[in-house]
Amino acid sequence: MREIIRNLLRLALFVFIEVYLLQQMPHLHRFISPSLYFLFLLWLPFSISPRNLLWIGLITGLVIDYFLQSPGLHASACLWLCLFRPFTIGILAPRVNSEFNYREPSPQSLLWAPYLVYIFLLTLVHHTWLVFLEWLSFGSFSDFLIKIVASTAISILLIIPIELLFPRNLSSRSNAGR
Repeated sequence: MREIIRNLLRLALFVFIEVYLLQQMPHLHRFISPSLYFLFLLWLPFSISPRNLLWIGLITGLVIDYFLQSPGLHASACLWLCLFRPFTIGILAPRVNSEFNYREPSPQSLLWAPYLVYIFLLTLVHHTWLVFLEWLSFGSFSDFLIKIVASTAISILLIIPIELLFPRNLSSRSNAGR
């Protein structure tokens, strides 16, 4: 129950940051649109089922779409992120299960290099789909590629300091209760 409350508070915090800070600040450039709300989906526990992950991703995206008044763009991008997340974790998580007993993805659980790959790949998936949906209505292909690279880079440059400044106190699961 405590984990659910913690994740709901995270979602509320990320929605607040996205809607009232990142979307309200003046644009640095037409190609740069930072996002952080999807970090909520990246920090969800390993144990969450793919079906529940998709539902949570859909709800998260719809909440952002509601506040930003976008017609399902963020919900769609969150669903793509949630589709790729289990596959990415399966590739990057340590293979030895006796040593790997953390609850959620973090630099502590995956180690820094795999965690950065995890963050980079899923941020790229999210931003590529989001920018692709925007690009369908206007723009050239070079603008499309530049916006993907710039938005992904700025989002990762925001995520890394968040991880360094606010490390999550992750305890490992114990096998005593099983």
